[in-house]
Amino acid sequence: MEYIYAAMILHTTEQDINEENVTKILEAAGANVDDSRVKALIAALEDVDIEEAMETTAMAAAPAAAAPVAEAAAEEEEEEEEEEEDEEQAAAAATAGLGALFG
Repeated sequence: MEYIYAAMILHTTEQDINEENVTKILEAAGANVDDSRVKALIAALEDVDIEEAMETTAMAAAPAAAAPVAEAAAEEEEEEEEEEEDEEQAAAAATAGLGALFG
């Protein structure tokens, strides 16, 4: 991932995405640089519109991130409803027990 991030940083700062710049960023971050991986990255990004790829990825990630949050909220609401039902049942049982004492 650090190789991709290095390319994204270079793109965002409007620097050339080349072997030298990617290597500099990775070394500055303290990563062990594999020259063959750097070359493979540069070759893979040759015909890629990075701006479009970043936008597409950001749009796809947003709904995917929202789904677990919505699911968790629904589960929490369901648990609250179950707790309320349990409390109502306990209150009804307590009332019935009091009625038996005075009945």
